[in-house]
Amino acid sequence: MLASPLRRLAYSPSEILASYVHEGMTVLEPGPGMGFFTLELARRVGASGRVVAVDIQPKMIARLKRRAAKAGLLERIDIRLAAPDTMGIKDLSGRVDFTLAFAVVHEMPAAGPFFAEAATASKPGGLMLLAEPRGHVTDAQLADELEWASKAGFVAADRPSIPRSHTVLLKKR
Repeated sequence: MLASPLRRLAYSPSEILASYVHEGMTVLEPGPGMGFFTLELARRVGASGRVVAVDIQPKMIARLKRRAAKAGLLERIDIRLAAPDTMGIKDLSGRVDFTLAFAVVHEMPAAGPFFAEAATASKPGGLMLLAEPRGHVTDAQLADELEWASKAGFVAADRPSIPRSHTVLLKKR
């Protein structure tokens, strides 16, 4: 289901990303899986942009590489194998324009280190679209995530609507 065309009935990557991702941007995507959003991110950043996709599962990384190569987008994507306790993105300090955290933060061992790493990587004014599945994440859990995001230097800028998701657009102070 991670890359199934049926998933597009509920979530359209193009519609979700249209307002946030543009030519030339540097985008961080933790937990890309097989690339449901990654390929659209790569199309949107264009040849002058970059998508940094980090995942802890080697099989997902391998599938993402195959899908990106088949789509002719591999050269725009920096695909990295992360460790469970770090995304391994120190080299991105202050360079990320946009982070897509779609149904991933609740899977992290701890939200605090995730938001700290993402904030360090983000430019001032950089955005993060945080979308957590309502069926897995309670309002209280989302509030906890948002508290960690705030401690890391993000503020809530908007509450866009994505079906079946708690969604918050965060902005780096």
